[in-house]
Amino acid sequence: MDRTVKLLKEQNLLRVIDDEVDIDLEMAHIAYIEVKKEDSKALLFTNPISKKLDKKFDTPVLMNVFGSYKATRLIFEKEPDDIAAQIEKLLHLKPPSDFFGKIDMFKELFSLKSVFPKRVKTDAPCQKVVKEDINLYDFPILKTWSEDGGPFITMGQVYTQSLDGQKQNLGMYRLQVYDKNKLGMHWQIHKDSAHFFSEYKKAGEKMPVSIAIGGDPLYIWCGQAPMSNGMFELLLYGLIKDKNAQLVKSKTNPIYVPIDSDIVIEGWVDPANTQIEGPFGDHTGYYTLKEPYPVMDVTCITTKKNPIYQATVVGKPPLEDKYMAWATERIFLPLLKTTAPDLIDYKMPENGVFHNLILAKMKTYYPGHAKQFMHAFWGVGQMSFVKHAFFVNEDAPELKNYEDISDYICDRVSVENILISEGVCDALDHASPNSCYGGKLGVDCTVDNVRYPKKDILSDTELFDMISSKVDDIKSLHQYKTHTKTPICVFGVKKKRAIKELYKELKGFKKHLKLMIFVDIDKNDITNPYMLIWRVVNNIDAKRDIFLQTEFIGIDATNKSEKDGYKREWPGDTDCDKEVLKSLIQRNLIPNDKELLKHYYV
Repeated sequence: MDRTVKLLKEQNLLRVIDDEVDIDLEMAHIAYIEVKKEDSKALLFTNPISKKLDKKFDTPVLMNVFGSYKATRLIFEKEPDDIAAQIEKLLHLKPPSDFFGKIDMFKELFSLKSVFPKRVKTDAPCQKVVKEDINLYDFPILKTWSEDGGPFITMGQVYTQSLDGQKQNLGMYRLQVYDKNKLGMHWQIHKDSAHFFSEYKKAGEKMPVSIAIGGDPLYIWCGQAPMSNGMFELLLYGLIKDKNAQLVKSKTNPIYVPIDSDIVIEGWVDPANTQIEGPFGDHTGYYTLKEPYPVMDVTCITTKKNPIYQATVVGKPPLEDKYMAWATERIFLPLLKTTAPDLIDYKMPENGVFHNLILAKMKTYYPGHAKQFMHAFWGVGQMSFVKHAFFVNEDAPELKNYEDISDYICDRVSVENILISEGVCDALDHASPNSCYGGKLGVDCTVDNVRYPKKDILSDTELFDMISSKVDDIKSLHQYKTHTKTPICVFGVKKKRAIKELYKELKGFKKHLKLMIFVDIDKNDITNPYMLIWRVVNNIDAKRDIFLQTEFIGIDATNKSEKDGYKREWPGDTDCDKEVLKSLIQRNLIPNDKELLKHYYV
């Protein structure tokens, strides 16, 4: 991490905070707000403390290392689109037709020698210090949110291997600190590590795990990259950096980790032992609830001589995962095209928290092509977790131009163009009626086939006065895209009944309304489209919460309860602690920017 800190400093991308800052909420709140600023920087906390533990730490904390496009490019040392072009070239290598073609192909293939990780036996920097007394509380491990179940390692590289040792995996999973030598292993059922764990459980054997923190930040990006099952994520490191990842064997288990890691935590997981993990404020902006997960018994901790502890904060967007996902989106486009060859481009808006919303541009050749495409998308690796997908034709505006592309989409929305299906969901999704499985929405916007008369648009005030006089549940409304064929009306409601009943009652106003979105009046600003999109795509299950009639579409994005037939526990938002914010503002550690705090629901 020393090299990364130096590079960030040289590029004016690092803010050093020498004040004493508590690892309990304070540090995470500062990082959470910093990355939402236009000129956000990485943060180096040189004096971490814990008031709860009555402790000062010698180890500095680095956060928001992927805190901007510029910083992300610096870490990759290349443009993500250039990496994508390199991958696309490799995917389309053809047998050479002449001598010079053979030379060119040899160069391409020879360059791949740097892709494969290299195991070394030399003294590794990450093992210079071997901790005699294992105590996780000796490190500045953060508690991020008030309702978190405890401190969590949030930027850990989790290295595992299959039972036969033939497959390796690098994943990025949160890790709850239970006590000085035990960690909760939050690997979800769809992940490679969970598949490996099933092998060990079936065999009745303990599973080796090593967690690296720090080193080259690209390792952590590799850990969250959507690689195919069985492929070691550090292959990406070699491809991008044009050099082999250098690995050394852990001291107390057979797992290999990068030699330049700052901290390595080694141990074993007993398949027979689980413990309640969570709650944890996750990247959806909601808490994931308590569930039993495997436990890692720590057997050794090694470090560099002067390690730096790396952490991140997840919650309501935008956060540094925005920039990590941007790189993923660009780099994996060629691989996605191998399964969906008519794909031109795709975009995962950060306020759609990535798996909840995707925009895709495609070449359309025949009726129903986009709907066929939807099924292909939902069957591709991590794309299978996408809940809501909008497909546009090649004549559509650039996907990153949200105003233009949303106009294009709104001119092409009709009930006939909507497909509601079901399938696997991310384990963090809380809106689906069942864990890991729920409704999916696909909208075919490739053809301009909406021929209905335009709605009779009223002002917000006129419409509200007309509706609220007859429908008591509605406390506010705001209209969007009234110039398109699909005007959107967002209703702020004080929920007294199932929203479907309210939707039916609004049929009398059909000549003024086409697409209605219902949100709880509390905690939602209906004039803030950025956070409305975040709320809507988080809070709906397409099969339950979308109501369809010709030219009259309803979306229930309210919090659900038994009155909606929802049987699970609905989680709370990840909200900053108001007293902590007040203290940080008074100490000039965060700006007193009321508009920023209000806009992002801080």
